[in-house]
Amino acid sequence: MERFEIYCGGKFISTSSTLDVVNPFSGKIFAQTFLAGENELELAIVAAQKVRKEMRDLPSYKKFNILREIADAITKDRERLALLLCRESAKPMRYAMGEIDRAAQTFLIAAEESKRLPKEYISLDWTAAGQNKEGIINYFPIGIVAGIAPFNFPLNLAVHKIAPAIAAGCPIILKPASSTPLSTLELAKIIDKTDLPKGAVSILPMNRVAGNQLVTDERFALLSFTGSPEVGWNMKKNAGKKKIVLELGGNAGVIVSATADVEAAVKKCLVGGFAYSGQVCIHAQRIYVQKEIFNSFSKLFCEGVSKINSGNPEDASTEISSMIDEENAKRVEIWVNEAVAAGAKNLCGGKRAETFYPATVLTNTNVSMKVSCEEVFGPVVILESYDTFENAIQLINETKFGLQAGVFTNEISEMEMAFKEIETGGVILNDVPSFRVDHMPYGGIKDSGLGREGIKYAIMDMMEAKILVK
Repeated sequence: MERFEIYCGGKFISTSSTLDVVNPFSGKIFAQTFLAGENELELAIVAAQKVRKEMRDLPSYKKFNILREIADAITKDRERLALLLCRESAKPMRYAMGEIDRAAQTFLIAAEESKRLPKEYISLDWTAAGQNKEGIINYFPIGIVAGIAPFNFPLNLAVHKIAPAIAAGCPIILKPASSTPLSTLELAKIIDKTDLPKGAVSILPMNRVAGNQLVTDERFALLSFTGSPEVGWNMKKNAGKKKIVLELGGNAGVIVSATADVEAAVKKCLVGGFAYSGQVCIHAQRIYVQKEIFNSFSKLFCEGVSKINSGNPEDASTEISSMIDEENAKRVEIWVNEAVAAGAKNLCGGKRAETFYPATVLTNTNVSMKVSCEEVFGPVVILESYDTFENAIQLINETKFGLQAGVFTNEISEMEMAFKEIETGGVILNDVPSFRVDHMPYGGIKDSGLGREGIKYAIMDMMEAKILVK
């Protein structure tokens, strides 16, 4: 069984507290790493403080070279990294390979953005007091960043915190999810071989006490958290004066208009609804189809569900495999059973088998059911009809979440209405809400979060403006 040391202040170390990593598909421990406690976190914080000025003064060409070197190393080792990610998360290889490629791309985007950090000139003579004066505005690194990453994209969502921090000139201490820490620890080996100052990045699986200190310790200038709303908003209450960026997920909706290409919409919604067992913040959970095409859409959709390949995530043909653990699979099972007992109809789906829950489609649901109003974070889609496009938008908005929405239509007026009226951080036309490229602004409103990710936008959160008046 392979052991992975944790990365603390530029050094690989072990601790007295071990962390077993379980393959969700086999249910077997296949690797072991370590948990950092308060002592290890203190070492990482002190190391980060020591390199703050060095990181601030790191010239753009050096940051560019470091970030590009990391991107190249990830690409070179993509198959091994994808297999490791697959084993720790049960993410099918086709999606694991995609995540590795995206992580490399995210570092490359950060490399490019490191060459164009913002600066401004401002005229001050708009009033008499500003006559013969001008302002130069520069943006400086905010300080040490605390990052907390989730299990579902264990590498790329960690990279969305690490890469912009390097580009901005901020040291960062990142806590990966305890169930999926290995991808980021392998990334640490790549980072360690670059010329990045030691202590600029620490990657520490942590015990609960140390993890909470990331939130409360005043030496951190920014907390970037991706996870559940309950945890995220509670962190905001306890974070003190530091800046907060929260990406908290949702129950993303899709509208399929009668003007849409139904077959294309079905194909995309199958991927958006069931990729990685629906364990995606922007998974297509609620699909609303205009009533004239509802029967044809639902027939094609359920036929597509029956053809989804399930099994070992290491097989190239597998599209859906185990969920992250049996506890979450049981939760999804309970929510579906509750909905059916309350009047929902199961159009297709099956029974749970340990950590595996099959792709499931429900209809006749209502907004009080958890499969509709909460984030199911599993392979469950609800399918309902609507009368008018305005009604569909109301259904999309009738939720406490607001991350992204997908709209399938070929009517320009519907496109414009959707963009104006849908209450989300992003509207994706003729595609599912799970569409994301890594340089776009990404984040939500309402319970879906605070602030935006996407490399340029994350960099802005990690810098502060300072004006020189002369």
